[in-house]
Amino acid sequence: MSIRIYHHPGFAAPIGTHIMPMRKFQLVADELRNDPRFEIREPVPVEEMDLLRVHSPEYVRAVRTGEPRELAESQKFPWSPELYPSVRLTSGGLYAAADHALKTGISAALASGFHHSMPDHGEGFCTFNGLVVTLEKLRREGKLQRAAVLDLDLHYGNGTAAFAASRPWIFAASIYGNDYRENHPYPDVEIRRHEDGANHRSIAIPNGGRNDTVLAALGQAWQWIAGFRPELILYQAGADPLRDDPYSPLDLGPEDLRERDRWVFERCRESGIPCAWVLAGGYTPEIEKVVRVHVNTAQACREVFSP
Repeated sequence: MSIRIYHHPGFAAPIGTHIMPMRKFQLVADELRNDPRFEIREPVPVEEMDLLRVHSPEYVRAVRTGEPRELAESQKFPWSPELYPSVRLTSGGLYAAADHALKTGISAALASGFHHSMPDHGEGFCTFNGLVVTLEKLRREGKLQRAAVLDLDLHYGNGTAAFAASRPWIFAASIYGNDYRENHPYPDVEIRRHEDGANHRSIAIPNGGRNDTVLAALGQAWQWIAGFRPELILYQAGADPLRDDPYSPLDLGPEDLRERDRWVFERCRESGIPCAWVLAGGYTPEIEKVVRVHVNTAQACREVFSP
């Protein structure tokens, strides 16, 4: 079978020169487009009401209008009129992928999940939390009752954890090498790491952590997720744990991250839990290294679900 992947040129908001390489989404799509085992579709944007079920009216209005500017740019992006349509589209892409995964077992969106975004403001290059927007929309439509987020971005998924704390039907698991709070990363988890809750659990990977440490953490996180018995997993496949990334204190190469991704996909397939994955992180100045990690995620998915 072909694996459906959602992409739209509008995912990339015009943010000028920025450490977040927006053009990577298009570059990944370009690499995958000629492989017949992938089917690339364009999603439609979510509605404003979908955002308002998750985010405050004041914050949604600020992102739409640009005022107040401090709130509109709280995620550390320069505001422009194109920002609001862009983040409606990225959430639409993740929703479409999750909806398709529920029917077929696997799908993806070449966008970020925006896991740092909070109910009333943005953080860490994350505007609206597409992960929670997607799960709320699916639940409202009666398509699921319980879901999990597996977050393997370098940075702790603090926004998703905050949303999960008030939503006992979501389980959030984060394996991270940088803590993140109050719009600031903390690169040494031996000095500062996050506190867990009943349905948001995490494992910190110490500086210099290698692939065996990550895979062991995945085994523990999978036990938590399997015990929760979700009907869907949203998987954040971060490129920023790469040792070349300016934020990463970990010792992980591209093949290590590909093995990580394959491990996740194998567990999802074996368990029969549908999985929708998104891209996350990746700030290496040589953008081809970021693109290669993301393409590897797609190839690992193909190897497991469409050999």
